[in-house]
Amino acid sequence: MSRLIVALVAPLVILASEGVTAFTSIAYTRCDSISSYSSALSVFGQQQQQQSSSALNLSPLPKGISPFEKSLSKNIDIQGDFRKRSKQAIDAAIANNVKRVEIEFPPLLGGSQSKSQFDDFDNIQELDKNKEWTMQLAPTFLGDKEYQKGKVWMIFPDLKECELAKTEWAGQRYQEATFTTIQAVTNYLATGENASGGGYDAPWGENLMSGLSKIMGGKDGDAGLLGDQASLDPLVEGENSPAKLWLVIQPGNGGPVEDWVNCEKMALSSPDTTMVVINGALDKVRGGFYPAVFFPKLAATVDRFWKKFDPAFYLKPFSDKGVYGWLYRVYPEPWQVHLEVVKAGKDGNAEVDYVLVDTMDEKPSYDKVVSMLLSASRANK
Repeated sequence: MSRLIVALVAPLVILASEGVTAFTSIAYTRCDSISSYSSALSVFGQQQQQQSSSALNLSPLPKGISPFEKSLSKNIDIQGDFRKRSKQAIDAAIANNVKRVEIEFPPLLGGSQSKSQFDDFDNIQELDKNKEWTMQLAPTFLGDKEYQKGKVWMIFPDLKECELAKTEWAGQRYQEATFTTIQAVTNYLATGENASGGGYDAPWGENLMSGLSKIMGGKDGDAGLLGDQASLDPLVEGENSPAKLWLVIQPGNGGPVEDWVNCEKMALSSPDTTMVVINGALDKVRGGFYPAVFFPKLAATVDRFWKKFDPAFYLKPFSDKGVYGWLYRVYPEPWQVHLEVVKAGKDGNAEVDYVLVDTMDEKPSYDKVVSMLLSASRANK
């Protein structure tokens, strides 16, 4: 049975002056089922110089990521490669006492159903893949005793996702983690000594849905419209709390903006816990996609919280103005910009080469990356 989004419809806000379309936050659920390098290294100028990542001691781009390499993408474990690189980067960040870690990558690449940015997909497909990816990441920390006995918290965006994951990933190595949600963690920490004010910020309509679920449940209790409460693991001080590591799965992205607000509350209430956000669309949050006039609480978190996250594994495709490329970083290395050069192969399939355009200590803007790719494309002809 296909899974559906059950949403409370909210007004659509069109920001004509900025060309931005934004939705007011909604409550939703799912039904069944550097260290710094001394300077940036330019690889093109008056005469183009093509240097490999390996020559500069940088992590090379993962294989099979190009939308023009579908036959390769479908036959290799791209997501497994992403996890391995992410684990190493998270370990390096934690060793340097980084407490706010960002992981960003295309979750649908690889396997028989591989999809690139040019293919049709929806938020549910992304959420399923991000959940699957993180469920397989969590056990990789269990070799260290400090992450055992529930000290790794799998934090899902809502109760239904937690319920599905608890059912689908029943193996002992997966159940070693603590299964919980943004709401459960925020409310739990609101009673602690570092509580950061007010508890959980509920999305518009969630209280209505919760009340309806209880009414429908009657004498049997909650009808479970928003998920099964029994799927939540208890959070017990001195046992699995405080957590050593939070893995927060796709907060806000495709769901209520309050997820991002509540993540800040969680972090402030447990400052010694490392928070790793997996595919949380933080570029949208930091880039002003949600105007402060409509989302004041979210806007207030941007400078004081979300801009302080350190990308540990970041891989983002660019396709604009006729050029293709990638922005890439593995902590603690600098940022890499790669031009994707597509040529006709002998067998009729496309051949893809990557040109390292530049490296830099600070993350470049979207426009800067496009400009660099355009310059490199002209130099490459």
